[in-house]
Amino acid sequence: MSENVAAPPSPVISADPVEIADGVYVIPDGRVPLVPNVGIVLGARAALVVDTGMGPANGERVLEHARALAGDRSLILTLTHFHPEHGFGAQVFEKDALIVYNAAQRDELAEKGEAYIGMFRGFGESVAEQLQDVRLVGPHIAYDGPSAEIDLGGRIVRLLTWGLAHTRGDQVVHLPDESIVFGGDLFETRMFPIVPYFPPDDSDVDGDLWAEVLGRVVDLSPATVVPGHGEVTDVGLVEAVRDYLVTVRAETAGLKGEGLGADEAVEKLAPIVRERHADWDNPEWIDFAIRCFYDGAA
Repeated sequence: MSENVAAPPSPVISADPVEIADGVYVIPDGRVPLVPNVGIVLGARAALVVDTGMGPANGERVLEHARALAGDRSLILTLTHFHPEHGFGAQVFEKDALIVYNAAQRDELAEKGEAYIGMFRGFGESVAEQLQDVRLVGPHIAYDGPSAEIDLGGRIVRLLTWGLAHTRGDQVVHLPDESIVFGGDLFETRMFPIVPYFPPDDSDVDGDLWAEVLGRVVDLSPATVVPGHGEVTDVGLVEAVRDYLVTVRAETAGLKGEGLGADEAVEKLAPIVRERHADWDNPEWIDFAIRCFYDGAA
């Protein structure tokens, strides 16, 4: 690495919770790579934590914040999806909280969790450090079907899952009375969607259903959306990510129909997409989106 190029910041949760509605808090990511936005939602009887950060040290920070805000309320933990930076701090909650996943999320964690630890450790020393002593933790309760409801005491939270999109078990956390959704990596503010399309090792992503799921989130008419990464914003973000996926899908199918190979489609289309969203970060994910749609196009 050049001496003039700064190393990326460590993936450590360092911010304090910010109240975005009465009794609803977000620990913001600060746009630090591999740090998620974490939610803490208070009810009269219980508090819900949404995501933990990566590894036990981050999980401890989240648990400390949750305990400080929740007081003597019982704790419940849920995850937006199984990826390490969102849920691999769950072990510290195992004795202090009721852990709830959807069944697909539980199964994907069991199947892929260890491999993802190995993959993420290859992302650099600071990431590997956060994954030291990590232990994968399954849920105390796993629900089947598209939804579950949690009554925190005077505040209802809906857990919604619609099948394979960014992962097999993506979960939207919906606060209907407050018109808030936590969406995990289904949408991120000013970032190209992370399309984890790594065939043959892992190709569990469906851009078509992803766009459909985002349409369902839009139909919830949320006033506030909390993305997996990036700033808290409004439903316009969800619409923008849906439009991105739909447009890239159509353009990729068109190039395939013209007889271009996957590499040629990436070479031609990726610069156009990058220019179209010049203020979005993480452009490396454009190529993965194009290849995903290319292989899925008829």
